[in-house]
Amino acid sequence: MKKQILTFLFLSLFMASSYAKLRQNFYKNTCPNVESIVKSAVTKKFQQTFVTVPGTLRLFFHDCFVRGCDASVLLGHANAEKDHPDDISLAGDGFDTVIKAKAALDSNPNCRNKVSCADILALATRDVIGLAGGPSYSVELGRRDGRISTKSSVQHSLPHPDFKLDQLNSMFAKHGLSQTDMIALSGAHTLGFSHCGKFSSRIYSKKGIDKTLNRQYALQLRQMCPLKVDPRIAINMDPTTPRTFDNAYFKNLQQGKGLFTSDQILFTDTRSRPTVNQFASSNNAFNQAFVTAITKLGHVGVLTGNKGEIRRDCTRVN
Repeated sequence: MKKQILTFLFLSLFMASSYAKLRQNFYKNTCPNVESIVKSAVTKKFQQTFVTVPGTLRLFFHDCFVRGCDASVLLGHANAEKDHPDDISLAGDGFDTVIKAKAALDSNPNCRNKVSCADILALATRDVIGLAGGPSYSVELGRRDGRISTKSSVQHSLPHPDFKLDQLNSMFAKHGLSQTDMIALSGAHTLGFSHCGKFSSRIYSKKGIDKTLNRQYALQLRQMCPLKVDPRIAINMDPTTPRTFDNAYFKNLQQGKGLFTSDQILFTDTRSRPTVNQFASSNNAFNQAFVTAITKLGHVGVLTGNKGEIRRDCTRVN
């Protein structure tokens, strides 16, 4: 118990220290138009393809959970984070969103090489959520970019589709995120898609269809994902409103339509079910909880001051 208290105090001090170093007007004197420039570039990319939204949001999550929110996931050298199997499916449009926003900033003489890639990713994430109909929120800035990105650092750092509640809570707690934060962030699965192989065990097994899965939905999934299906086939995470950031994800869980085990467990486990029901009944409650959670996520392991750098190229160390 004493060890747990000390660990909690350490995490609290770490989180408080991170919060103190970031602020909303960080670029006021160096690049005052940073937010409008990034939003314009992100909007242009969004108009080209909707994949910009889930791609950028997932990129931010994967970045922050591995080595903190330092844009290390963008680095492209051999055996970098994005080469790990858990990252290899990250959408190219997410990377391109950050690269386009960086180019837009660099085209402004006042902003050239003044804004970190980590801050650009944080701002772009907020902007794509808004473009999909989600809540707007303030983003505190001042992150520096990491210099290290290794394939091995991703191992055991990201939640998997077959995780149960205790595994999810444990992984999120390592980053100072509560069960409510975890459930709210899982709501991002109201957007985007997955590949058949990530959930095939739920619809094809010796025991038959997973009993926690809505049977009619499972049969629909079998039609879209037949045995030996092309692994590139993608299925919407949210079968109802896949292009809108809303609380439909939680309503789907109530009906047994969570695509992953790690989704459906949020409803089948009685410890997390009340929060799912709350978010399903109130889009406003979900939005408020999501803003709280993603703001906390954006402070995980940040580098500030001279602990990192501002990369001239988001894909390479200076």
